[in-house]
Amino acid sequence: MKRTTIQATVLAAMIGLSIGNAAAADYKLNPFTLAYEGAITANEAGEVNIHPVSYRLNGVEIAANVYTPADYDRTKSYPAIVVAHPNGGVKEQVAGLYAQRLAERGYITITADAAYQGASGGQPRNVDKPAFRIEDIHGMADYIARYPGVDTRRLGLLGICGGGGYALAAAQTDKRFNAIATISMFNSGRVRRNGYVDSQLDTIAQRLQQASAARAQEAAGGEVQYSADANLTDEQIAKLGFDLYRQGYEYYWKTHAHPGSTFKYTTSSLLDLMRWDATDQIALIDKPLLMIAGSKADSLYMSEDAFAKATGTKDKELFKLDGATHIETYWVPRYVDAAVEKLTQFFGRTL
Repeated sequence: MKRTTIQATVLAAMIGLSIGNAAAADYKLNPFTLAYEGAITANEAGEVNIHPVSYRLNGVEIAANVYTPADYDRTKSYPAIVVAHPNGGVKEQVAGLYAQRLAERGYITITADAAYQGASGGQPRNVDKPAFRIEDIHGMADYIARYPGVDTRRLGLLGICGGGGYALAAAQTDKRFNAIATISMFNSGRVRRNGYVDSQLDTIAQRLQQASAARAQEAAGGEVQYSADANLTDEQIAKLGFDLYRQGYEYYWKTHAHPGSTFKYTTSSLLDLMRWDATDQIALIDKPLLMIAGSKADSLYMSEDAFAKATGTKDKELFKLDGATHIETYWVPRYVDAAVEKLTQFFGRTL
């Protein structure tokens, strides 16, 4: 096992680049509503192609995108990677970016909107329960395993942000995944329970009471209550205490916005979220594990904690992108390039 840090070398003019002056990725200008730089705009012979697909999972219609490598031939054999999106994100944002970049490296990839979220079905909207998010990952594996050309012996898993925490949980028992990677892993249970950077330990009981009341109201046929449904001004965003939240609002509301993406989730989901933790039983992961995070990310503590607890595998690495914050791993070219290169080396070795 090892911990490494990459030093990003860039022109002096690039060093000060921040999310505030990022080039916007307008989903309205893309025929597949992809909201990331360099996104596919048309399927062309001999190039990486995107294939919108749908399938049913436990009675819910799931919307997904499959990316196939250049010169894809359904009669040949390819490794495949399942990509799980961040909390509040959709398949057209950072998950799509990494799925496309890995397809450029020769992998068949799939990324799907979580059930009850994005373009996938399910009511009420924006339920965010760990069991559902973990099942979404199993469901993507079910689908891609039957896709023409996929070698099921070479199936990998990549989870980003909240999808990273759920990927760790899914991989504990789903041994179809022969290599597991995360980027900017976010332990949703720990944060919903303890607050970000464990800043809300004194309000756990109060928030559980609110979640219980919301569940009771839903059960009685009342209005569904939502948490994190804030409409903040630029001034309010600037005053947020953490880089993840400040830059997250910029990314999700401005530079890479998508209509399916939202921060809000049903308050009753907290009954499930607050008793869950991505690191519970993490020692069951016995396959190669790569965790990528920014060295300046205020979420780094979650990757470090999970990495230390992942004692079931000796083939593990915590790879830090020098200078990157959490959200910058989603879109800043030098960090994305470095992460993709590391992922390519990792999956190339393990799959």
